[in-house]
Formats: sequence, structure tokens, C-alpha cells
Amino acid sequence: MKKLIATVSLLASLMGAMQCALAQVTYPNKPVVLINPYAPGGPTDLISRVMAKGLSDQLGQNVLVENKAGGGASIGASFVAKAPADGYTLLMGTSAAHVVTPMATSVPYDGLKSFEFIGIICNVPNILTVHPSVKVDNLKDFVALAKSKPGLLSYGSAGMGSSPHIGAEMFKYKAGIEMTHIPYRGAGPAITDMIAGSVPVGMLNISVVQQYVKNGQLKALAYASTKRSPTLPDVPTFTEAGLPGFVSGSWYSLAAPAGTPIAVIDKLAKAFAAVQSSPEFQAAMTMQNGEIFYLNRAETSKFLQDDARAMQDLIKSTGMKLLD
Repeated sequence: MKKLIATVSLLASLMGAMQCALAQVTYPNKPVVLINPYAPGGPTDLISRVMAKGLSDQLGQNVLVENKAGGGASIGASFVAKAPADGYTLLMGTSAAHVVTPMATSVPYDGLKSFEFIGIICNVPNILTVHPSVKVDNLKDFVALAKSKPGLLSYGSAGMGSSPHIGAEMFKYKAGIEMTHIPYRGAGPAITDMIAGSVPVGMLNISVVQQYVKNGQLKALAYASTKRSPTLPDVPTFTEAGLPGFVSGSWYSLAAPAGTPIAVIDKLAKAFAAVQSSPEFQAAMTMQNGEIFYLNRAETSKFLQDDARAMQDLIKSTGMKLLD
């Protein structure tokens, strides 16, 4: 009986090795779908399409972007977590999908354990903008206005638990002001209402806001990074504007369902690294003010774990509410 068990175990191991080798040889032999858990038109959509184009070139198969918005990015993340673990369904992940939303509410996946992470793509800082009808031109005057009208100013975000939501709540806490949160299914819909004046304030990724600042449809008050943006050099950082040390931004990751064969993950990681180092991708990220993160898979795992711990500490110290 022991010999039979040993034989079966050996055969299972051999079959697993053969499947892994076969996956490495044949993958990909059909189009790959990259899920963006936000609505079209936002920063995640822009970065998804740049990454998809690069991966298509590297893998020799079309990588198609599909939007599945809602639930603080949990709808798209859940879809990928439940997808076949074969490398043909990938996730453009964010802190909301992997850290914040699973921390704030019940979701049908584990933000970290349900995925095989291929790498962190980049980080894009947020920027505080207001509609021209808001009669302030600097951060100091905005804070004074908000303090004079507690809770009456509303701000739009890319959704519950998104980087713009977390960034705005951090700003409220540090500045000692109150604003009302209006969550959207992505930055695109939020910007539409901001331009229309329906929502006067936003703390969104600079990548999707900068064109509206340049043409005067929105006013930028402060940039949430350690140095000024190369594309909006006249906008001061929060530190320069009077709120020392305030930084806020969105990181973006690429992930596959947990259990995806290591040979497929390795092939994706190799393609991912080639995309990141390409002049085309670097130029696109520069235009979006994106800081590229060159992390291997082990470093990516540590980055995510550190981010989860930092978010827990932030919620504990500020009493921040992740759900309205």
C-alpha cells in the first residue's frame, strides 16, 4: 500500500512538472484580459492601457483591457480572484482592491493571498483641485474657507477606499477641516462632475486632472508629493503651501489569480520587466507623473504587506472611516 501511495505521489509530481513545462511553452496561445476595477477615463484606465500595449508586444498576444467598476475596486478584484488560474485573466490592482476595501468590509477574496503578484507598476501622486467657482487661489485660503463652512464643501473620489478617498481624509485630518465625501465608480465620472461644478473639490491623481488644470477648467492648489510636478511646475507641494510632510498617491500593481503556474508567472514577470524598462513606457509614465517601481516578486510581496500595516496604523491613529 505504501508503495502504491508513493507511486501515485510520484506520478502526480511528474504530471505537475509536465503541466508547468507545457504552460511555459504554450502560454499565451490566446488573448489575455487585463481587468481594470474602475470606470473608463481614470488613471487606472490610462495605466492599464499603456501596460496592456507593452505586454501585447512582449507576449505576442493581444492583452485586452476590460473595465469592471464598483465596490471600492472589489468587483473587479473578485472577478480575477475567481477566474481560472491560467494567466489569461489579470488584475490592474490598487491599494483599494488589495488593502483598503478588504480591510473595511467583507469581500469574497483575500486581498493578498488570493493573488500571485507580478510587480508594482508605479506610484502616481494626488493633487488638490477645485472648481473655478470656489473663490480661493491657495491652500491657506481653502483651509480657511472649509473651516468657515464645516461639512458644506463636498469632494469627489474614485470610490470608497481609493487613493483619492484616503488622501482627502488624511488631508481633512491634518488640516482640521470637514468635507463631505461623494464616492464615484472611478476618477473619470468624478472629474466630469467636478468640471460641471456639481462637486467643487477633488483629491485625484494628477495624471487625469492635469489637462483640466492647464485649460482652466479646474484650479490646482497643492501637489501631494515631495517635489513639484514636472508637468505642472507652478503648483506648490503641500509642504510649500503650508501643510508640511503631506504626501498622497496611488500605487498600481499587476496580479494573477493565486495558483497560476509558476512558469506562467515567470513569463509574465519577464514581460512586465521588459515593459517597465522600455522607452515608450517610461515616456508614458513621465507624462502621467508616474514614479516607476522596479521591484522583483519578493520585494513586491514585502511592499504590499508593509502597505497593509501602514494602512492599519493610519486608521488606528486618525479614526478614519473607510465606509460612509
